[in-house]
Amino acid sequence: MTDRIVLAYSGGLDTSVAIGWIHDATGADVIACAVDVGQGGEDLEVIRQRALDCGAVEAYVADARDEFANDYCMPALKTNALYMDAYPVVSAISRPVITKHLVTAAKRFGASTVAHGCTGKGNDQVRFEVSITSLAPELKCIAPVRDLALTRDKAIDYAERKGLPIATTKHNPFSIDQNVWGRAIETGFLEDIWNEPTKDVYSYTDDPAFPPVADEVVLRFERGIPVAIDGRPVTPLQAIEEMNRRAGAQGVGRIDIVEDRLVGIKSREVYEAPGAMALIAAHQELERVTLEREQSRFKRQVSDRWTELVYDGQWFSPLKKSLDAFVDDTQHYVNGEIRMQLHGGRATVTGRRSETGLYDFNMATYDEGDAFDQSQARGFIEIYGLAAKQAAARDVANGRGEDLGEDTTGAQA
Repeated sequence: MTDRIVLAYSGGLDTSVAIGWIHDATGADVIACAVDVGQGGEDLEVIRQRALDCGAVEAYVADARDEFANDYCMPALKTNALYMDAYPVVSAISRPVITKHLVTAAKRFGASTVAHGCTGKGNDQVRFEVSITSLAPELKCIAPVRDLALTRDKAIDYAERKGLPIATTKHNPFSIDQNVWGRAIETGFLEDIWNEPTKDVYSYTDDPAFPPVADEVVLRFERGIPVAIDGRPVTPLQAIEEMNRRAGAQGVGRIDIVEDRLVGIKSREVYEAPGAMALIAAHQELERVTLEREQSRFKRQVSDRWTELVYDGQWFSPLKKSLDAFVDDTQHYVNGEIRMQLHGGRATVTGRRSETGLYDFNMATYDEGDAFDQSQARGFIEIYGLAAKQAAARDVANGRGEDLGEDTTGAQA
């Protein structure tokens, strides 16, 4: 029986050419696997037929939009996942769900190998291959661009020689990856980090310098998940899609950073994630109302580590699963509504309310009705500062007291 290889298939030039390229190089039959994670573009049936026309012996297609939103975007939201405090792990969270379907296709069609279109310089090769190893250690991995020397020029020449049913003349100056959580743009003139992104870089967001009238939105969360917008029930996918439209129209969610890649190089990345950034901002504010102080402080550490693991391709790792359990536990009381104003590139929280929050108006107010007993403050401060007081006294006794500098105030002894 001829060996079979499952290829992560997008329907574009490179992966379409890779079908025949892999077969010629290995002798194996190729099964194309296309997964819809909300990237838009062509219909899955069109992509499936193109794969068959380009030589695939089978084509597996999956509408994974709801799965991606529920099982991958929502954990990222509950964690407030922002790599380097900026990037909402747009590509990183899509690779595990795509990998899951690659493995499913491999098992269904009896393939021994999975192929992806990544280069040897990026993060995605690690994300795909570590995820495949985690889900199905018996499968092998190959990357036509990295392992079989498939360059873009070779791909165009191959497509023209074989008469493949794909466009071969259009050259996009950027490398773009997108899904419902956001859009990542790199390469081309963006590689010079002094160059400002031009308007054609952006697709999910309008120019924030010329915004329409401000848009007020009320988001309701239950256990950290958005369940309603302006009083209308929504699924996670619907929440992301609506916030993409509304926040995107105001230019919210444009990100331009020099990022530390897993492979050790720095890379200039431009992202636009209007829905993700607006939802994260709302969720963070609701957590400020509902999480206990020490729990909140520790969760920030957990969030950083969770995000690093996911960025580094460790979605299925034991540590990440353990951190998931902690994050889920913190979300029990993250219920309530956040009112935001979307305008001119900003998503600004203007109101918050929660039936399970820890904010107590009577404890916080300085006006009539103040329930806080201020007489207890003096004793609290004395106990709180006791350790510092003892340490300072020891320093003075040993000649190591704090140097307050020369007195220049003119005070008289």
